[in-house]
Amino acid sequence: MQNYFNYFTEIEERFQQRRGSLLMLSTLDWALIETWREARVPLDAVLRGIDNAFDRHDAKALRASGRIRRVNGLAWCAQSVLEAVEQVMEASIGAAPTTAVQATDTGFEAARVGRYLEDNAVSIESAKLSPPADSTAAEVAGRLRALAAGLRVEPAHSLEELDRTLSVLEEKMFAALLTAAPEDELVTLREQATRELAPYRSKMKAVQIKQVQQQFLQKRLLEARKLPRLSLFYMSHG
Repeated sequence: MQNYFNYFTEIEERFQQRRGSLLMLSTLDWALIETWREARVPLDAVLRGIDNAFDRHDAKALRASGRIRRVNGLAWCAQSVLEAVEQVMEASIGAAPTTAVQATDTGFEAARVGRYLEDNAVSIESAKLSPPADSTAAEVAGRLRALAAGLRVEPAHSLEELDRTLSVLEEKMFAALLTAAPEDELVTLREQATRELAPYRSKMKAVQIKQVQQQFLQKRLLEARKLPRLSLFYMSHG
């Protein structure tokens, strides 16, 4: 698995470093990073794509007679990242498969993961939700507690398997939130996503745009209701 703690932070730091300022990533940028992580895009490929995009931008700036527009969003690098992924795939043909990283290699001890699941269950149970989201949330919280209890009996052998289960639970919760959300809220969020994506549409494929829009909507709905993300990526360092 990708190193959970490094994936987002290294991408953010590389983008800020190449841009030359501490520009905070937008909700759209974070949604784009999530689509890369969910697609198992290697971190090295993302960083290489960012570097390649800025290398071309810097070369263009040197040739230009006047000022050229600064890069204001990570989506500007999306096409370059896709190109870097293709290069990595071509280079990896015939390479030996890597061994999956287990909990003992990443610091994801069963006790810590169990506490994380229990804490998320508490947060979900504390949220004030409308039907049918309330009943789905209760079901998800119960499942998280069951997973935590199972870890105390038998530690998980695969982080990937556990994370897939958590992703399914999050998808169920998100589907219920969509059903319960007021129409005007959804329209507003979709319009915002479309507006923020507009400058980058020419650099992104249609399927990627759709994924980013979905991630944007999901992130905003969860934030508005103070609901946690469930993936192991969001475990705290402490």
